[in-house]
Amino acid sequence: MRSAFLGFLFAAALSVPALAQEGKQDFTLVNKTGYELNAVYVSPNKADDWGDDIMGQDTLGDGKAVDIVFDRGAKTCKWDLMVEYSDDDSSAVWSNIDLCTVNKITIRYNRKTDKTTASYE
Repeated sequence: MRSAFLGFLFAAALSVPALAQEGKQDFTLVNKTGYELNAVYVSPNKADDWGDDIMGQDTLGDGKAVDIVFDRGAKTCKWDLMVEYSDDDSSAVWSNIDLCTVNKITIRYNRKTDKTTASYE
């Protein structure tokens, strides 16, 4: 079960206290899709389900970013990411992301191809 493996905390950029307590999988998610995101799920690769929306009741507006902060005890490097759009509940999924080597994920939506892509830094 994906949620059983989740060992991270979600925090907005301004409310993250001490950097020493963060995990090596921490990353910033940047929304450049042109649309608001209703939900964000981060789960260990190949887990059985997504678990809870890490944004809770919050949304991520276009042009906004959020820091995803893991517990420093989290060991897994390979994670899956799913986002859901607010306007039509459609989603986009990326698998097997090595969050131990990624600091920022920027997602973009291409209206011509109807595809959401991600770039990693």
